[in-house]
Amino acid sequence: LGVFGLFCAFLLYISILKKPAGTGKVVDIGDQIHLGAMVFMKAEYSRLAIFCLLCILALGFSNLGWPSALSFFIGAICSACAGFIGMYASTKANVRTAVAAQNQGTAQALSIAFSGGSIMGLTVAAMGLLGLGFLYLLYGHDPQTTHIIHGFGMGASSVALFSRVGGGIYTKSADVGADLVGKVEA
Repeated sequence: LGVFGLFCAFLLYISILKKPAGTGKVVDIGDQIHLGAMVFMKAEYSRLAIFCLLCILALGFSNLGWPSALSFFIGAICSACAGFIGMYASTKANVRTAVAAQNQGTAQALSIAFSGGSIMGLTVAAMGLLGLGFLYLLYGHDPQTTHIIHGFGMGASSVALFSRVGGGIYTKSADVGADLVGKVEA
């Protein structure tokens, strides 16, 4: 089911890419927003990797052991992949939503925006199913399975929490930048 969810998200992404992305300056601005988001994600995840590595080592050397540490790692990877895919798709959908709002009206813009957001939702659920399914196949009969699954949730939540805080900072920076551009041009 996780693979099917990723396939559905991919189909939505393809349908979004078929929508017009505008011309000229609109495309340039959309490309710069996408590039900025991807650079931010790379910087954020490189710092987050250090935190996750420390947590993995702490779990591995604790009473919970290396299976919980591996589970934490898999949860963190699944969450990071979902975040990356969601950000990648949403920045591609954003410019198409703006173009649709200008050229085709609210209904088409909302349809594109909803599809862009659906990619993130599908990816989060699909990566969770894939990660938990893999761990169940790996440790399903282990009496410590409950602690192992908790490790997965902790890894996924750690990445999601830091991504949300960092994303809020990134969004606020973009708002300040847009305000400055508006004041300079006014």
